[in-house]
Amino acid sequence: MRKLISALLYTALMGLANTGHADVAMAEALREGDMRKLNFHSTPVAASDVPFTGADGSEMTLADFSGKYVVLNFWATWCAPCRVEMPHLSALQTAMGGDRMEVVTIATGRNPLPVMQRFFEEIDVDNLPLHTDPRQSLARGMGVLGLPVTVILDPDGYEVARMQGEADWSSENAMAIMQALIGPES
Repeated sequence: MRKLISALLYTALMGLANTGHADVAMAEALREGDMRKLNFHSTPVAASDVPFTGADGSEMTLADFSGKYVVLNFWATWCAPCRVEMPHLSALQTAMGGDRMEVVTIATGRNPLPVMQRFFEEIDVDNLPLHTDPRQSLARGMGVLGLPVTVILDPDGYEVARMQGEADWSSENAMAIMQALIGPES
């Protein structure tokens, strides 16, 4: 806990000196518990430009989310760990979502919209998008081999971190990591 408080204080002070700059090294140093599985890249990796289907049926790409950090979650309706993780992603979106950060969920593979809607209703999630990747093209383009996978994209659309498996994204630790990345509000 002392480490977390020190890191948050450092992040806040650095934010005053250098606003708008993501501190990936600080975010990486904050990893505890579930977040130890979050692997930060030494060099950001370009995200795929393969299109997926938006919640409204339109074609989208990850570039549509440029300008903000994106917590990109690949999931499926048949995935038991996804069912456990999704409410935590919803809580992260509620707590931190907005102009600077957004949780984006993409169901990959065969996931009919009515089944996806029922999945969200059963776990009381109503603030996350129902995007789909029915042919798994985006998932393949992003190197997703199992589910769930969560990728963090920076505002320029580069992958800065990745986690294989479920995690508590609503934990203090997860939120501290995201806050370190997005920096203080201007």
